[in-house]
Amino acid sequence: MRPKSDIRLCKYEHYQKQQVQCRSFICNVNGEAVRERSFFDLLKHVTLCHIKTTRPRVYSPMIVLNGVTKSYLTGSQSLQVLKGVDLQVSAGELVAIMGSSGSGKSTLLNILGLLDAYDGGNYELDGRDMSGLSERRAAELRREMLGFVFQSFNLIPFKSAAENVALPLYYKKVARKERERRSRQLLERVGLLEWAHHLPSQLSGGQKQRVAIARALAATPRVILADEPTGSLDSVTSSEVIDLLKELNSEGTTMVVVTHESDIAAECGRTIRLRDGLVESHGHV
Repeated sequence: MRPKSDIRLCKYEHYQKQQVQCRSFICNVNGEAVRERSFFDLLKHVTLCHIKTTRPRVYSPMIVLNGVTKSYLTGSQSLQVLKGVDLQVSAGELVAIMGSSGSGKSTLLNILGLLDAYDGGNYELDGRDMSGLSERRAAELRREMLGFVFQSFNLIPFKSAAENVALPLYYKKVARKERERRSRQLLERVGLLEWAHHLPSQLSGGQKQRVAIARALAATPRVILADEPTGSLDSVTSSEVIDLLKELNSEGTTMVVVTHESDIAAECGRTIRLRDGLVESHGHV
């Protein structure tokens, strides 16, 4: 007997109400095309509630950069950091960015995070042009689209773990009870609910980073940008943190991780390497 859920009705051409019969249709049974079966024959294998159409998963671009440049003035000299970066990150990808010191990693991440403007080229985030944004509009898009995880955690020292996680929701004007509920839910998600009322000074490095990840998730961002998220952690804690990021990515969140550690980059689906302000390569480590 063929599995019910593996049968797909694709096309029919004629339906005869009096006999409740379907003629000249094509169905798919375990990958084989079967023609000219009656409706009643088909019902031996499938009920209408099991008929479904499966479609291939299509990943749309979330981040697209074309020829992006960035320079800084150092005294009377202009230092060009990015010299025409082209890259694309699809929705749902987990991508690492690597490069030596001075290659432009931090500058690129600041541009992706709308923390710094670019000089030339084009940057599209989820199909929207990011050129010429006002500071207010950039802040709105950060709240709406982006979450950040930093090497130094950037937790507010006099706020508890729960209050740190709830902070992005405060700026989105979410009611206090809902902020508290969401904060506790996220701390439970990262395994720190029992530490909700502890200050950052009472947490280990790995716990601080988990709080930072929970905070990044608070506003349900489309993209998480992580700047050396394991740089201040030991190898065991680093592995735990990257496993958590991978788990979150598997649920659909797009992630860009800047790292200098090859073993962390190897855990990502793809690695983009920068050299002297340009993309040197992009692929698996």
